[in-house]
Amino acid sequence: MPDDRPRYGLLLSTLGAIVLGVSVFLPWYGVSFTANGIAFVQQVGDQVAAQFGNATLQGYVGGLHSTLGALAGHQFTALSAHQALKQLNVVLLILAGLAVVIALAALAGAGFSSPEGHRGPLALLGAFAAVCVLYRMIHPPVPSGDILALSLREGAWLALLGSLAIVVGAVAPRRPLHASAADAGSDSAWSGLSGWTPET
Repeated sequence: MPDDRPRYGLLLSTLGAIVLGVSVFLPWYGVSFTANGIAFVQQVGDQVAAQFGNATLQGYVGGLHSTLGALAGHQFTALSAHQALKQLNVVLLILAGLAVVIALAALAGAGFSSPEGHRGPLALLGAFAAVCVLYRMIHPPVPSGDILALSLREGAWLALLGSLAIVVGAVAPRRPLHASAADAGSDSAWSGLSGWTPET
């Protein structure tokens, strides 16, 4: 009997793996100055102006204090996983690549001894990727000192979404398409027999 099972789960896993791979190069963390960082920059500016500048420069630097103070907590740049996570980004790319290869091989019907042989590897790859992403979302890399602060950006959430899509696509139930047709045929047969009575 031909295998008519839908491939939506495998397509979802493939799409999730692609999203995971692309997310490595998207912004994961927004970078902003802390209040201590702003105070440090102001202190350095005052010292430089007092040592090398004249009264005009000192007045200009003093006027910048209020402007710098408003920058506390505001993102001024962003870091991708490729920039901030030197080792984990390689791991995530490898996991995404393996998931794409397994899902496409399963779609082509090759590389597995059984039709469901891809489920376990795909689920493990997606789960491991999700754990890695969650770890770096809960415990982001800490900048040295107390000058800069990091906040989550869309890349991290997309990576988590892609990892979970791999898992969901791998474990999604796959009923044969012909089963629904057979059920419909049996239902119509029973409905026809329900009004039958023996002849007298």
